[in-house]
Amino acid sequence: MQVLGLGLVWDELTVGQQFRTIGRTILDSDITAFCNATGMTEVLFTNAEYITKYTNFEGRLVPGSLVFCMAEGLLMQSTMQYTGLAFLNAEMDVKGPTVAGDTIHVELEVAEIKPTSKGRGLVRTSNVVKNQRGEVIMTYNPLRMMAGRAMRDAKAADAV
Repeated sequence: MQVLGLGLVWDELTVGQQFRTIGRTILDSDITAFCNATGMTEVLFTNAEYITKYTNFEGRLVPGSLVFCMAEGLLMQSTMQYTGLAFLNAEMDVKGPTVAGDTIHVELEVAEIKPTSKGRGLVRTSNVVKNQRGEVIMTYNPLRMMAGRAMRDAKAADAV
């Protein structure tokens, strides 16, 4: 029986291929949970009075690391189930602020594919995180080790 929701595999991708994830609204409760879980209790993220009085921002700021984590979550749901093996490195730039209530999505392009051993491959993508206004808020270029078709299909056949 076919298993739904499986991720992409390196040996079915082509350089230049592009994808877009669904959107995800970042809620006030997401910021609170993230700051509490990570200890990032910086006043920029936890003190509305401070933001109003001492910054030019309108709304509760979202830590860049939370934007990155949510972007990765959107990609996990849509491209890496049973196929993501390792996140190896990335360069990242935060291009603009994100506030509670913003909806983000990720646009990615396959930049590099390199076969390795045992049916695996290295895949680098250029990822652009945008908000609901189409503004670029973050860019990063992860290099991941990914399963090939045979490895994914073997795992899926044994899925629980």
